[in-house]
Amino acid sequence: MITWIFIGLTAIVSFIAFSNRALLHQFIFHPYTVKHGKEWHRFLTHGLIHANYTHLLFNLITFYFFGPLVEEGFVILFGRTSGRVYYLALYIGALIISSLPSYFKHKTNVYYRSLGASGAVSAVLFSAILLNPTSGIDIFLIPIAIPAWLFGILYLAYSAYMARRGVDNIGHDAHFVGALFGLLFTIALKPVLFEHFVNTLLTAIGG
Repeated sequence: MITWIFIGLTAIVSFIAFSNRALLHQFIFHPYTVKHGKEWHRFLTHGLIHANYTHLLFNLITFYFFGPLVEEGFVILFGRTSGRVYYLALYIGALIISSLPSYFKHKTNVYYRSLGASGAVSAVLFSAILLNPTSGIDIFLIPIAIPAWLFGILYLAYSAYMARRGVDNIGHDAHFVGALFGLLFTIALKPVLFEHFVNTLLTAIGG
């Protein structure tokens, strides 16, 4: 499965980069170098490295729970070959698209750098929410599962708010754009999913 390949590759490269600064600097997303050095590979390679073990585990655990659901869902909807091609496009496309706001904002800033697969993982998460909006999502320290559709709303609102504040080193804009990409990409592949999402949501709220 593509999910397991990405999990394994990301874990291995991240572990190596923790102690290999040369690899870290070669893979990290550095908009200034992308623009002036034409190192376009950084739009992809930054998703293979992480800041620390907590950052890596958070992304991989989320990907572990939702990646197989989306991959299998795509296979059911589009067939084995096309489904996995679309799933691959979802993940890789999200890595690129979610990095664009930071690229345009910081392409003249020699000091800005970012890393991690959060944008792509957010896309997979929100594709899963679209496919099954009433499923429950467990959050640490909260004793009950939150409906997926409600979690999605809260996630987008929080990411947008924190991106505007800009008070930490977390790529909230990448989370927000990646999540939207996951929704729109999946809807573009199968527009009827949006109608299904809305009807399911209305039924859940009404019931």
